[in-house]
Amino acid sequence: MDIPDYDKALYYTLWGCWDDLLVLMVRTNDDILSKKIQLFLHAFHYSPDERKIMESHDNLLYYLDHAMKYEPSTIMKL
Repeated sequence: MDIPDYDKALYYTLWGCWDDLLVLMVRTNDDILSKKIQLFLHAFHYSPDERKIMESHDNLLYYLDHAMKYEPSTIMKL
């Protein structure tokens, strides 16, 4: 998973670019990110409950924040 996918997801989510977010959902290699986007977009388009929409939006943003903090460890062999 490339960090740019997380950056794109954050940008699309904050600016309401739902079509681009949908394309990212399909193309990303991160299954969790894809599922979080799917749940948010489904709630946004089909749920009459504003609380459910906000909860899925917050879950997506929380996952993005958590994933962007991850730094893969690099092991150098001498």
